[in-house]
Amino acid sequence: MKFNDYWRERDSTENRIDNTREHIPVKYISHSLTIVSLTILSFTTPVFSQVENSKFGQKDSFRQLDEQLPTPTEARLGSGAPGPQYWQQRADYVIDVSIDDEKHHLTGSEKVTYFNHSPHTLSYLWLQLDANIFAPDSDSALTSKAPSMSRVSTDGLKRLRARQTFDGSMTVTKLVDADDKPLKYTVVKTMMRIDLSTPLKPSESFQFQIDWNYAINNSKLVPGRTGYEFFEKDGNSIYEIAHWYPRLVAYTDYTGWQHKQFLGRGEFTLELGDFILRINAPNDHIVSASGVLQNSNEVLTQPQRNRLETAKTAKTPVFIVTPEEAEKNESSKPSGRKTWVFKADNVRDVAFASSRKFIWDAQHHTVGDQSVWAMSYYPKEAEPLWSKYSTHSIIHTLDVFSRYTFDYPYPVAMSVNGPVYGMEYPMICFNGPRPEKDKTYSDRTKYGLISVVIHEVGHNYFPMIVNSDERQWTWMDEGLNTFLQYLAEQEWEDEYPSKRGEPKLIVPYMRSSQQVPIMTNSESILQFGNNAYAKPATALNILRETILGRELFDFAFKEYARRWKFKRPTPSDFFRTMEDASGVDLDWFWQGWFYTTNHVDISINQVRLSTLESPDPAVEKPLKKQERDEKPKTQSEQRNKELPKRADVFPELKDFYNDFDKFNITESDRKAYERFLKSLEKDEKKLLEEKRNFYVFDFENVGGLVMPIILEFKFADQSTQELRIPAEIWRHNNQKVSKLFITEKTIESVTVDPHLETADTNTENNHWPRKIIKSRFKLFKEKKGKNAMQNAKTKDDDKEKNKDEKKEKE
Repeated sequence: MKFNDYWRERDSTENRIDNTREHIPVKYISHSLTIVSLTILSFTTPVFSQVENSKFGQKDSFRQLDEQLPTPTEARLGSGAPGPQYWQQRADYVIDVSIDDEKHHLTGSEKVTYFNHSPHTLSYLWLQLDANIFAPDSDSALTSKAPSMSRVSTDGLKRLRARQTFDGSMTVTKLVDADDKPLKYTVVKTMMRIDLSTPLKPSESFQFQIDWNYAINNSKLVPGRTGYEFFEKDGNSIYEIAHWYPRLVAYTDYTGWQHKQFLGRGEFTLELGDFILRINAPNDHIVSASGVLQNSNEVLTQPQRNRLETAKTAKTPVFIVTPEEAEKNESSKPSGRKTWVFKADNVRDVAFASSRKFIWDAQHHTVGDQSVWAMSYYPKEAEPLWSKYSTHSIIHTLDVFSRYTFDYPYPVAMSVNGPVYGMEYPMICFNGPRPEKDKTYSDRTKYGLISVVIHEVGHNYFPMIVNSDERQWTWMDEGLNTFLQYLAEQEWEDEYPSKRGEPKLIVPYMRSSQQVPIMTNSESILQFGNNAYAKPATALNILRETILGRELFDFAFKEYARRWKFKRPTPSDFFRTMEDASGVDLDWFWQGWFYTTNHVDISINQVRLSTLESPDPAVEKPLKKQERDEKPKTQSEQRNKELPKRADVFPELKDFYNDFDKFNITESDRKAYERFLKSLEKDEKKLLEEKRNFYVFDFENVGGLVMPIILEFKFADQSTQELRIPAEIWRHNNQKVSKLFITEKTIESVTVDPHLETADTNTENNHWPRKIIKSRFKLFKEKKGKNAMQNAKTKDDDKEKNKDEKKEKE
């Protein structure tokens, strides 16, 4: 709305209100309410400044984000779509890697082809050496905060000592170009710069080879996103290997080289490419990895290959490596080594797992037009939980996530049980939940497994395919993925116990003080899980259910996923696409939920009822007299009633006013009424028959986060009605607003946010009239504790009793 248009509308509104007041004298009834055929007026104080206004004391909650977001370009359009000049780099890898199962050591060699699709000439390349995070003097180790030292477990102390001594950093043993000439390089903590002898021009490519090795971390002592788990009972290990090879740093149009140091929380920003992965392991190991196995005839037995054929048409998961075969492998010693070959196309990363303990089950599944293998790998310690739920969870994830984004494009999706509780990579993920040793499990473990598999498999969509910058913006993959996880969980079974996504579940966090906005760099986030996972997931659920509605939201969200499939979006691309595809201005929503730490707390402070005053004195004056006479008498008034009055002793003190009652009907009142009627037009006389109620509701935005005002009215006839007022009601004053409702019915009560859909942090002020706060308390009987002498005497008595029992047995 233009500035002048606003003032014309405001002046017009005020005139209408003033004219209404002339004909409708107001009676205030604070305990009664009313509404239905809703005519709505709002009374607010305007504010136009887009910064904090010292004359008004508010910030503009509806300030447009264009002032903060990057200026659109032909690479990233104002619509949020990639433009005709969008570009991204590419890196193809051929990797040979060997696992030493005795020394827990990894040795690798890779040949990399890097493609410069940017319009820029590059004089150096940056690689990520993420294993360097396990150096004792890494930034991650040196900047870790001190734990509480009041009480430390034995395992905790072991971990503290191991972190000081274990060195899992990467040793580079060779770096040459395609002509086998050495390349100059500089290692900067978890990054390595390769200096090019000849600058790499646009549209050119560069090939090089790098060899390296490092010690693999024992996840029990030095936990991380990768490592091995040693089983003392059978002497075997499970390896889950990730961020294990030198990887090209992403070079982007928005930040250049994304070489922020790897500190542990901010995950990865990578280029897409094709991979050939050759994994050399003991010949009794079963290996799973990103991509499609290329040499099954060499590494699998004939029965195992036959089972794979059976699994192609099976309706339920089929064992490829049976529990009996896995147990037999556990007790054997390797007689040699095997090389497993995998091929992964158009992926940003690869990871793998290896162990002789693995049971392997699989089922073929169709997602859209794509045939996909769903596979699970796990030791016997994971049974019976894993064979029952893991592969089913993979298939369920692919079905649900594909429906909201795009058909899963890869040929395989795998879930592996091992030392890493939950971590994702293209086509493969690591998941930790297991039953107890006696094979029982709690409901928390069961749903924990289902949820973590859904979450980690879901990461194939965000950020493996929609390739966002995890090092900078954790929420862009974790938040979006957690939102879809919630949708998938709700389609698993009725009343699935989702931990994130429901607005009511985020309330304790939204009330808390130790917060930073969602739009905070990954390494600086406080309350990481709540900030980067739960809050954005909840925000998107609210956007879907309350702001846009499912149809508009689902279309826009799918458009975002489709636009940025196999590309690298930024937050502005997401925000702009959601608005572009939905046709709704959501800047106020992004501002409040993503750029501030405000919370939702909308209070209904007061309700005022007005009814039409009759101009007929024969009707109105008796009503006013009755209202006056029915007003409660004060204590003093009641007691003073019986006191002797001087005017009664001396009647001459009384005059006209002692008998005068302003509510008595006079002849002048009747004549005035007759004159008033004659002055009215026919349509104006009909207004005198107005029987509706005029309610003014006063709302306050206590929490600071503007949201729609969702109301449920309960009427005297026990009927109910819902009213949803858009968030724009707060656009002129984001702290207080009054609304006028006109209705024929009488309201008994009003509830704000009746379905708990806005994450309102204080529901006590959501009711008018206020509700009694109910609670229950427990009764206990006090017991006196023993003193030190009594405890010592009890021990002595127990010793004597044991001696006596021993003598009796003898």
